[in-house]
Amino acid sequence: MKSLLTCWGTGLAMVLALVAPLSAAPKLNVLFIAVDDMNSDLGCYGHPQVKSPNIDRLAKLGVRFDRAYCQFPLCSPSRSSLMTGLRPDTTRVFDLQYHFRTHLPDVVTLPQMFSNSGYYAARVGKIYHYGNPGDIGTSGLDDKASWQHFVNPAGRDKTTLEPDITNYTPKRGLGSAMSFLADKTGKDEEHTDGKVATEGIKLLEANKDKPFFLAIGFYKPHTPYVAPAKYWNPYPMPSIQLPTEPAGNRESKPKASLMSSPQPYFGVTPDQARECKQAYYAAISFVDAQIGRVLDTVDRLKLWDNTVVVFWSDHGYHLGEHGLWMKQSLFEESARVPMVIVAPGAKGNGQPCARTVEFVDLYPTLADLAGLTPPKNLAGASLKPLLDHPAAAWTKPAFTQVWRGGFPGHSVRTERWRYTEWDDGKQGAELYDHDADPKEFTNLADDPKHADTVKELKALVAKNWATPYIPPAGKGKAKKAAK
Repeated sequence: MKSLLTCWGTGLAMVLALVAPLSAAPKLNVLFIAVDDMNSDLGCYGHPQVKSPNIDRLAKLGVRFDRAYCQFPLCSPSRSSLMTGLRPDTTRVFDLQYHFRTHLPDVVTLPQMFSNSGYYAARVGKIYHYGNPGDIGTSGLDDKASWQHFVNPAGRDKTTLEPDITNYTPKRGLGSAMSFLADKTGKDEEHTDGKVATEGIKLLEANKDKPFFLAIGFYKPHTPYVAPAKYWNPYPMPSIQLPTEPAGNRESKPKASLMSSPQPYFGVTPDQARECKQAYYAAISFVDAQIGRVLDTVDRLKLWDNTVVVFWSDHGYHLGEHGLWMKQSLFEESARVPMVIVAPGAKGNGQPCARTVEFVDLYPTLADLAGLTPPKNLAGASLKPLLDHPAAAWTKPAFTQVWRGGFPGHSVRTERWRYTEWDDGKQGAELYDHDADPKEFTNLADDPKHADTVKELKALVAKNWATPYIPPAGKGKAKKAAK
């Protein structure tokens, strides 16, 4: 009898061993790292001057997307689109006041999908355009339904240093000013982004053994460009130069395409603009160091094998190109974003991807990687095939839009071309060949040699914005956003 029991026990153990691999695989975590107003002036994108060792390190671990684009180059519209997987014409978010749930009360956001599937969903810092650091509760444009827990840190850059900030455009608020400060006494951990990293690390440590969707949103390099003074050291003023452009470049552009007024650089002098560029680069290096602290924690907790890490900036940023500063243009520097995805086991990890992708692709991608079922009405497509084969065939273009008071601007980007039209073409159109003109100096929209290309891209724009949009009350002069 004893031998029979022993055999039975051994057989049961063998059966259980065979069945175990068939059971549900452990859920993949998501670490969602966002930065604010960061363009692609990074080491991993080939910039010769900017020091970004930790973002560069992340790019070496995952797939770096070289042609990634936001849907709207302004904080709230971009973030609302990314987090819902819907285009701005669907969310109706075109400014910093309107909340997407006003029009879409039952929409399931990206973190909400994970929360509904048994994940712990939390954020630290800025993910939606929720208001100021230190706000109590989910004030402003945050989304309470997205999070089980949230933290709004506020550091000395927000609480004590603002009176010391240099502002070369005093008529503009600090959040949109040519403004900066090198903090000579404060430590990293005393600044808001230092506190964001600290709180994010605490949440990683506390939740490492449960499936999580943790969003860590940094505030820099958004203006005012404030960071500890040591981050200025790699950027001596003689090395800071403004971009050059051919004579007549700005005059050849449709008026609607040029946003910064007065021109150039909101009216500051070239030397003042160079100081701001120096400070912007210092702010990039500062936030990069905070990202490094988070990545070190992922190392220490041994989370790489079961955690998808995504790095993104909400839009690009002008530093003098076409005389522009900041965002809200449809040129490459404003619409293009840095984006890296590190997915455990992806065959493409460590490689760049040159395919044209957009922010609405992130929602279906993360659902696909985690084995979750996303809403059916998402605007994007899963990037999982590109994570395994970054050079795989991919024909999907990227679409970016803005508003100019009473009319829209719509732009489509393929791997070779950018085509933009203002007010359905009534306020001008632009066509740029990125194979020959990556700085977008030569507008080919009226060149008969490129009439077929204009026709093809114009049809893409018309198809993407085929549904007329009627702005909600309070939009004033805004007209429909599409044909």
